[in-house]
Amino acid sequence: MTGEELPKARVRRRRLPSVAWLVPLIAALVAGYLAWDRLRERGPEIVISFSDGAGLRVGLSPIKYRGVVVGEVTGIALSEDQKAVLVHARLQRSAAGIARDGARFWIVRPQVGFGNVTGLNTVLTGPEIHALPGEGDRQRKFAGLDSAPVGLEKEGLTLILRAERPRSIRPNTPVHYRGVEVGVVQKVDLGPSSTSADVHVLIFERYAGLVRQGSAFWNTSGVNVKGGLLKGIEVEIESLRAIATGGIEFATPSEKSPKIKPGAVFFLHDGPKDEWLAWLPRIPVPEEK
Repeated sequence: MTGEELPKARVRRRRLPSVAWLVPLIAALVAGYLAWDRLRERGPEIVISFSDGAGLRVGLSPIKYRGVVVGEVTGIALSEDQKAVLVHARLQRSAAGIARDGARFWIVRPQVGFGNVTGLNTVLTGPEIHALPGEGDRQRKFAGLDSAPVGLEKEGLTLILRAERPRSIRPNTPVHYRGVEVGVVQKVDLGPSSTSADVHVLIFERYAGLVRQGSAFWNTSGVNVKGGLLKGIEVEIESLRAIATGGIEFATPSEKSPKIKPGAVFFLHDGPKDEWLAWLPRIPVPEEK
């Protein structure tokens, strides 16, 4: 041994970053991704005016189409003249095509009627807005409907039944042919001269061929009471539903009668004639799709 000291190796210790810094960093990255994903899904902002906005809540009231959430309410305010409620809403990007000219929006609330129960799911969640897409140009402002539209998504033949006084007829009243429901009343309004009422009817596409020139329509609403000294009293009831919601029946004289065009006007009679009930045209009905 020479007595010389051997060199000693120096060991440098690397300081690893503290785990405490990784947690907030990961959280920030996740929050950033969620925010970016939400912004990426954001669609157009629209404004819908309603006569009454009771129950709607910002951030909680959804907009639905075909039962799927496509947007949400982002703000609620009164119009400048304080005659309407302006509902600001944000649609999802995938539902941007709904916001076009002709789109319809209405508020769904719980409603219970005879033969018609709607909106029961909103009892706990609160009112929600339902939509039907438009087909025109893109639009930002819309006028909401006071009630749900009837049969707008169904194809068929539209008619007008003119009556002096349409007893018990209202939207959703069924239209029957030989006791089978083949159409529905969409709305009831005054006629052009206000001397009669116009009942707007949709005959479903499958049954549109049943309506021909010469077809006769009559009201089956309520109870028909006939009496006589020898026969006694006869009570005719179409159905319990007809008593509450009204009903319309029609008959067609012959399969050779020409077909009619959409918007044709017929008179709505108070009851049928015996000859109408005897009509037996052989009109083929397409198979149900």
